[in-house]
Amino acid sequence: MVVAVQDTIERIVVAPDEGKAVDLGGLGVVFKVWGEETGGAFSIVEHPMEPGRLVPPHTHLNEHELSYVLEGEFGVRIGECEYKAGPGSYVFKPKGVPHTFWNAGSDPARLLEIIYPAGFERFFEELGALAASDPPLEYEQFEQGRAELAAKYNQHFHSEWIPELKEKYNLKVLGE
Repeated sequence: MVVAVQDTIERIVVAPDEGKAVDLGGLGVVFKVWGEETGGAFSIVEHPMEPGRLVPPHTHLNEHELSYVLEGEFGVRIGECEYKAGPGSYVFKPKGVPHTFWNAGSDPARLLEIIYPAGFERFFEELGALAASDPPLEYEQFEQGRAELAAKYNQHFHSEWIPELKEKYNLKVLGE
């Protein structure tokens, strides 16, 4: 629903089925609120996730993330600590702290992510376009493109965590 408020147009209600969606190889991104709609204060994306998928561990230098688990069970590593988060749980991932998350259950899971300040939602948009390349990119080409986007958005990956988490929880990194 679009409503005129004080000579501007703002979205007041976002319907459940509303929002552009991209697939990142086991993790979806549904864009619910863009940073331009909040004056850059925050953005909101929804992440549906396949069972057994791991988001590559990373650190954001510019933004915090606050996740709210809608359904399923997520494993989370923030710094050196691991947690489990089920429906109704909030997970704070502060900027400057390495973190990752994965679907720890046997069913699809879903979380809502508030990114603040806004801007990082554009990383997901660009990564989604890369993932949807025609013809499809080889895994190594996709990883190179992801690394270039990460540099553009001041994000650093921690691939040294991946072998341990994959083995410990029987996970696959996105796109594998």
